[in-house]
Amino acid sequence: MSEKPVPETRSVDGDTRRQIMLMLLKHGQATASELAARLEMSAAGVRRHLDILVSEGLGESVDRRQRSAAPGRGRPAKAFRLTDRGRSHFGHSYDQLAADALDTLRELGGEEAVRKLARRRIERIVDGVNPAGGDEESIQHTAGELADAFDRHGYAATVTRAGAGIQICQHHCPVAHAAAEHPELCEAEHEAISNLVGLHVQPLATITGGHGICTTNIPLTPLENSPEERSGS
Repeated sequence: MSEKPVPETRSVDGDTRRQIMLMLLKHGQATASELAARLEMSAAGVRRHLDILVSEGLGESVDRRQRSAAPGRGRPAKAFRLTDRGRSHFGHSYDQLAADALDTLRELGGEEAVRKLARRRIERIVDGVNPAGGDEESIQHTAGELADAFDRHGYAATVTRAGAGIQICQHHCPVAHAAAEHPELCEAEHEAISNLVGLHVQPLATITGGHGICTTNIPLTPLENSPEERSGS
């Protein structure tokens, strides 16, 4: 009697669910319709996966008010986001080991040894990113390359234009625990970003500070007026 083939539904469902989780990780929260559009799936299919994530404690629903043409008549839409347990699925396996190793390194070589390791680590992450040339378009391009580099290394990074600046957002940190105890890791990241874009950068929020996201702002400062323009001549 021949054995029946094992159905592949579970593995396919698992891959789809992880894609949905990754979308929630990158975008913070989203409705089933938004996820369906991004993943080219049916809204009903996405809702089924979201229900499973909620039942397993990996996701949760939140009310998000929709915009309406009539003032004050927006109705709440159900959006979804990952719980802390859901976020933990994206990699902290070596985080405690890294923290322990950095503790030992600090004991043996002091703070400068930790800084040197942090700089060497970030150099590997951003290797291949082209430095900005000074103009706004070049800075935006370099910021995009930086976000891609961080994304490849597990940071779930995005880049957006925000007012008079550009923001690189990291929606996950694979070394969050180590960075909380050794801020040199974050300092080295900010230093590398600043060097590559050629501008002073502003850390606005950090995962280690409890914000759930690391946001680095790159202000695009306007060109200074000439002495003649400042004097009004």
